[in-house]
Amino acid sequence: MQRKLLIAGNWKMNTTHDEAVALASSLVEKVGTIEELDIAVCPPFPYLFAVGEVIKNSNIALGAQDVFYEDNGAYTGEVSAAMLKDANCKFVICGHSERRHIIGESDELINRKLLKSIAEGLFPILCVGELLTERQAGETMEVVSQQVTRGLEGVSAAVMKSVTIAYEPVWAIGTGVNATPDQAEQVQAMIRQLIGQIYDSTIAKQIRILYGGSVKPSNASELLACPDIDGALVGGASLKADDFCEIINRGLEVSRE
Repeated sequence: MQRKLLIAGNWKMNTTHDEAVALASSLVEKVGTIEELDIAVCPPFPYLFAVGEVIKNSNIALGAQDVFYEDNGAYTGEVSAAMLKDANCKFVICGHSERRHIIGESDELINRKLLKSIAEGLFPILCVGELLTERQAGETMEVVSQQVTRGLEGVSAAVMKSVTIAYEPVWAIGTGVNATPDQAEQVQAMIRQLIGQIYDSTIAKQIRILYGGSVKPSNASELLACPDIDGALVGGASLKADDFCEIINRGLEVSRE
């Protein structure tokens, strides 16, 4: 089954307003009409409306970097799914490793965010991945399996089509070191097999599983050519229009093969 690739840029806590608008404008000019794969950008919360305005007539979708699980209330600093929809977000990242390991988010909290995103019509990107110590201890599959299983708790087969999973080995995020295509493919294939066990083979074949972790133009082709890698969640390289567009172009080449 041919799955449409998704290349998503996670801008993290970077850019000013003017930089965000300029970056989005450059992307619209360079790749805004591409239809053969899906493209998304996830700017910081303050710039969602500004970036959304720039990309609104293009084929680039807007995403958010996080979401809260309540509708409203006394939750200082949090952003609701309704607010993201108001900004015309389509995607939302849930459980990025920096949220897990810097902010301290648990699988249970991430699951609540994912369920709320689905309920509100957003398309969550569930991030999973192991620490370097866990890989060295041979615990990669166990850790990732647990994160996937707990993250998807309560998600019915009927709505799984709205979920994307992103495997991001924590030791490869922002370090310049990336998993080899073989290392990435092994984990991606395990995740797909696990989805088949939790749901069924049809859903396992349909769901998109992205790879993230120092994805750049020099390694994108090899990674995206792996049978169980359906796109990329790009960090640092998404902040440079030329690099991000080159990754997208590598994805186009793979999708046309």
